[in-house]
Amino acid sequence: MGSGMAGRLVAGGFPVAVYNRNPAKAAPLAAAGARVAASPREAAAGADVIISMVADDQAARALWLGTDGALAGAGPGAVGIECSTITVGWVRELAAAAKAHGVDLLDAPVTGSRTHAAAGELTFLVGGEAATLERVRTVLAAMSKAIVPLGPPGSGAMIKLINNFVCGVQVAALAEALTMIERSGLDRARALEILTGGAPGSPLVKTVAGRMTGPDYTPNFHLQLMAKDLTYAIAEGGGLGVNLATALAALGEFKNGIAAGLGERDIAAVIEPIRNQR
Repeated sequence: MGSGMAGRLVAGGFPVAVYNRNPAKAAPLAAAGARVAASPREAAAGADVIISMVADDQAARALWLGTDGALAGAGPGAVGIECSTITVGWVRELAAAAKAHGVDLLDAPVTGSRTHAAAGELTFLVGGEAATLERVRTVLAAMSKAIVPLGPPGSGAMIKLINNFVCGVQVAALAEALTMIERSGLDRARALEILTGGAPGSPLVKTVAGRMTGPDYTPNFHLQLMAKDLTYAIAEGGGLGVNLATALAALGEFKNGIAAGLGERDIAAVIEPIRNQR
């Protein structure tokens, strides 16, 4: 996701410095004209806008904080944009840490996949000050089809976790439904036409159904990251007194996928352990 986003900025004429824990993954961006930094601090030095897109709270914390972190290199007046799918609590902690360094933070996770990132068709779900958003709108516009302001920092993280838990539940339910279809003797193609053409046929269900029947588990959204998102969403729901029973059930299916060695595959691969259950 981060590579696609950085690629859009380079293509848009922005001067871009990139950091990746694996320098080889930054090579295509270097070839396109980006400067490769040796640390988050080096990447952030002199930048007007600092964007993070990593896997989880732990990775984001390592990127932003510490002597080699982005905040250590950021100058006063810079804008930090946290695009990762992370917890509300960490976003709020990061906003406070950024403020102490003179940096304004936007909490701006995205909806969309790797292909959307590469095409500049993401949707940004933004928490933070309206004035800060306006300062970086052209940067976000280069990577997106929509920018949605939602409220104070943490608002973006909250709706992103809600969005992803609903997606995870849909994918797990589809995996169970498709396995029922396959075992029942129904014509699979016709049965899926009914599901995808009717009320259950969300864009996600249509896409994942094709991947499950392919099968094609080339990752657009890593299975293990959906398990992480469901775990975060369940915790956020608990803090609000909402028992996310459907998310918990879906998480069980994704954990089975990880146990089967499918964590690095696409979320559609969650069907394989279900297919193999007897």
